Amino acid sequence: MVSQRGAAQSRDRFLRWCWVSGTAVVLLVLALLSPLDQATREQISMVAIAGAGVAAALSCAQRATRSTGRRRRAWFLLSLGAVVGLAGNVYSGLVGDPETGDAAYIAALLLGVVGLSLFPAVRPRGQELVRMLLDSVVVGGSVLYIALFALALQADTPQAEPALTAYALPVVDALLATLAVQVMTRSNTAERVPLVLVGGGFVLYAVADVAFALLSAAGGFTFGSPVDAAWAGGYIAIALAARHPAASGSPVAGRADAGTPVLGTVVTFCLFLAAALVRVVQTGNQALPAVANALWVAVLVAVVARQILVVVDNESLRHGLERRVRERTTQLRSLASERERTLESVADGIYGVDPDGHVTFVNTAAAYTLGASAGDLVGRDAHATFHAPADDGSPLPAEGCYITEALRDGITVTAEQDVYLRPDGKKVPVEVTASPLRDDKAIRGAVVVFRDVTERREMERIKDEFVSVVSHELRTPLTAIRGALSLLDSDALDDSPEQAARMVRVALTSSERLGRLVDDILDTERLEAGTTQLEMADHPVDALVAAAVEQVAVLADDAGITLEPITSPEIVRADPERIVQTLTNLLGNAVRFSPPDSTVRVTAAPVGDLVEIRVDDEGRGIPPDKLEAVFRRFEQVDASDTRERGGSGLGLTIARSIVERHGGRLWAVSQGEGTGSSFRFTLRRATPRPAQAPGRTPDDAATRVIVVDDDQYVVDVLRTVLEERGYDVIGLTDGRAALAAVEAEHPAAIVLDLAMPGTSGAEVLSRLRQSAATADVPVVVLSGTRPHDALETAALADDWLVKPVDPDRIVETVRDVIRRQPHHSRVLLVEDHEELRTVVATVLRNAGLVVTTASSVDAARDALSQGADPDLVVLDLTLPDGSGRELVADLRRDGRLRRVPLVVYTGAEVSRTDRADLRLGRTVFLTKGRAAPDAVLRSVLDLLDVAAGRAGDVGRPGQNPSVRNT
Repeated sequence: MVSQRGAAQSRDRFLRWCWVSGTAVVLLVLALLSPLDQATREQISMVAIAGAGVAAALSCAQRATRSTGRRRRAWFLLSLGAVVGLAGNVYSGLVGDPETGDAAYIAALLLGVVGLSLFPAVRPRGQELVRMLLDSVVVGGSVLYIALFALALQADTPQAEPALTAYALPVVDALLATLAVQVMTRSNTAERVPLVLVGGGFVLYAVADVAFALLSAAGGFTFGSPVDAAWAGGYIAIALAARHPAASGSPVAGRADAGTPVLGTVVTFCLFLAAALVRVVQTGNQALPAVANALWVAVLVAVVARQILVVVDNESLRHGLERRVRERTTQLRSLASERERTLESVADGIYGVDPDGHVTFVNTAAAYTLGASAGDLVGRDAHATFHAPADDGSPLPAEGCYITEALRDGITVTAEQDVYLRPDGKKVPVEVTASPLRDDKAIRGAVVVFRDVTERREMERIKDEFVSVVSHELRTPLTAIRGALSLLDSDALDDSPEQAARMVRVALTSSERLGRLVDDILDTERLEAGTTQLEMADHPVDALVAAAVEQVAVLADDAGITLEPITSPEIVRADPERIVQTLTNLLGNAVRFSPPDSTVRVTAAPVGDLVEIRVDDEGRGIPPDKLEAVFRRFEQVDASDTRERGGSGLGLTIARSIVERHGGRLWAVSQGEGTGSSFRFTLRRATPRPAQAPGRTPDDAATRVIVVDDDQYVVDVLRTVLEERGYDVIGLTDGRAALAAVEAEHPAAIVLDLAMPGTSGAEVLSRLRQSAATADVPVVVLSGTRPHDALETAALADDWLVKPVDPDRIVETVRDVIRRQPHHSRVLLVEDHEELRTVVATVLRNAGLVVTTASSVDAARDALSQGADPDLVVLDLTLPDGSGRELVADLRRDGRLRRVPLVVYTGAEVSRTDRADLRLGRTVFLTKGRAAPDAVLRSVLDLLDVAAGRAGDVGRPGQNPSVRNT
């Protein structure tokens, strides 16, 4: 509103200036036509011209200060031209030197030419500006030539040859006036008023200067005539142009309405033709001055130059247009090609429809999903072609179709579930997004993007089935645990210890079942995410198979299945824990699906650089179409297998992931139902290393074992077996010698045969128990007699083995009886979970260990500061006030504890990099999901045995896959 009021005020002020200026010009003309004497009219004329020049100079200067850019420079040059012209007028009037005054006028007019060229707010092209100047030369020269011809007609003989400046002045005037007209015709409507005034001012100059030239040639020009009013009017017109609101060059509406050069060209050539006609009709008696001929030559040169410039400009424009057309065509082709590549590279199906719902294009993915070529689909009705019929076979109505909604209502539909029908009759479930195509707010068609969700639907089905399985697998053991614990808590079984023990076993078995299910789920996620670290080392295949068979033995015995591992000398490069887990899954799977009294065999054979391990069963077999499907998550041959035979459907998935992480391959072979199954996988072979002779440590006395048997061959065999495991063995065949050796050597354990001549084994055992010095020495009885046949002797023994016995069993038994002896070692247990801390501490204390507990980093530091120097630390890494790593760092800085053995017992697996940061002395890593408190005890006792110099097998491949040592 304010801007409109200001614009109206500016227009009003401009109109008042116009009225005042027009009145002044009229009064000047009347004064010059009045009967005043010549001298008075000359004075009036000089004062009027001078005043008008001053007004023009001041008005242009003021407008220059209020303008910007090109328009500021234009008004400044026009103001300077007015000053120069005014100075020429004053000098010519005072001194009486018309030629110097004319030179000043010409300089002023040239400044006006430059100013006019800068007048357009948008800078014209260089060729356009040159053409405008040439047109001005043609127009001005033609007008002056015609005027000279008219003068020649009026006077047979000129009285005097005017000065050159007298001819040049009207030429420059005409050039300037024509240039103003050219600029005006090429400007927009809002800027034409100031240009018309400027051009009008120069036209008045030109008229006055032509009249001056003609009158001077005739010898009749004097100041004080009405011709002087034209000079004053020219100044006033330019002054008014500077007062116009649009004179500053500010942005105005309609700037795009530029003028056309056609009008200027027509005027230019009309005047040129008129001058040419005058030249043709000129007779020899009417000779023109030489300057007229020179003027005609200049006009001809300007015309030729103009036409050459036009031709060059047109050629340049043509080449430019052709180049732009080529570039644009290339861009369009590139854009079309890029769009086509984009459509073809998208995995989702895309097709377009016109307003009538007919297919206009189909990308490759859509054609593949729909089972037809793009050419067969284009032009067909999309709704009738793609949509599958309703359940009753009737076609779906088009009114509710998302294609119709997009075309009719412009609605964008996302994540619409639909079913498409292929030409072969197969139905494809899809997820659809349909969007309308708009052009100038009008709907020109629609684009439909769809995705085949067959696999997603299948995964949803499998997951739903898995949820059902997991809910059953979780609820069943939870119910059993809750029921068993409720009975124990209610004291209902206080009078029935057998039933109470059975309830404890039920709760323990059910909790283990829950743990296995959680472990399987976590293992699957970790293996697929690649976050599980593999501890690769060389291991005998037999050791790995033996560890797996031992874990599945109870399940196989319950099912009446015989496990038959075939020995193999092969050594593989593998992570023992993970490969034992794989074998356990395969063996467990074979046991569950084998009939009673059948055999499950495990074999290994070299295949090039690999070792192929096979688990063969005599079960029901696998259908050929399920040989690959059984390795998918939650997949079973029969969905009822999960409930009837146990398992979560993750074992084979985990096994394949583990083998593939080792660089191997796992697959299944079966001839179908009733033919049994064979699961096979490959591992990389390792070069066997030569066995090293068993060495002895300075502390061998602490692991000395006495073997007593009347058969020297048995003594030699047992000595060899035990010495290979690091024990120092004394072999004896006489009972009396055995008693003397025990009193002298104080062995860690005794392996004793009962049937010996002289002093029998039973007598040796009895005398050992009667002596205070030897009463606590562990004794393992090795006899052909069963313990229930010699109850009194069995009560004195720490363990009993019946001949024949496997050598490894003897080594394990010796180790166990030594381990069961009270250690009295100090253990610091750092665990934040109260219940688990209590359970682990109880297990450790039952083994004779002195346990100090802490629930946080600060509590552990307090225990250490109060003198609790542990022989071993059991540490959880996740604690409420920090990380267990902080405590490890503290222990490293302590000179006494920097080599203390450490058991890291945490919920997440520790990566190889993190293990290096956690190492103190010998360090073992256990995962809570895999290692129960009993496994913690075994690791603790092994580490304490090693630290004390007693033989141990911490981390031996296949012995305890849950234990990791560094």
